[in-house]
Amino acid sequence: MILLVAILIFIPHFFSHMEAREGIVLNDRLLAYIPAKDVSILIFLVLYVMIGLILYRMSRNTIMCLTALWTFIFVCLARIITITLVPLDPPVGIINLADPCSIFFYHSNVITKDLFFSGHTATAFLGVLCLERKNDKLLAMIATLAITVLLLIQHIHYTVDILAAPIFTWGCWYLGKSMAKI
Repeated sequence: MILLVAILIFIPHFFSHMEAREGIVLNDRLLAYIPAKDVSILIFLVLYVMIGLILYRMSRNTIMCLTALWTFIFVCLARIITITLVPLDPPVGIINLADPCSIFFYHSNVITKDLFFSGHTATAFLGVLCLERKNDKLLAMIATLAITVLLLIQHIHYTVDILAAPIFTWGCWYLGKSMAKI
């Protein structure tokens, strides 16, 4: 928990620094074909329902709780590393995400350079990996796919950001699962 709190304290300073640096704009052919629309409410409705389900299931299963917490820590660390190593500017046509909780984590309502890899997709996919019930896993997969589509519609992330998220999350889950068993 101390490590998680330290990361959450560090993240606003990290993103403040990332927002100030120059990055590159990728030529994303898929985004070029998708008209941008503001679907912020849908993104957060799906995401927060998924987080609620994960938290509820975690409260009843110690190993799942430890696995999910360690995985989240590793996802945060991996995102800090990848965002640092892959300086990107936001996609063309981005519609800023109106996140009601970002003020608590980022100390800002607008963060546009937290791109590679997608934290929204990673969080939803965490449910696919950590939840144990078949119906919960199915709901998490549907939520992950919905968030993927919605993020592309709003031009919040490049396609590669979203496609990389499950790969990085799976690696972090593997590490988290290993740590939970220690």
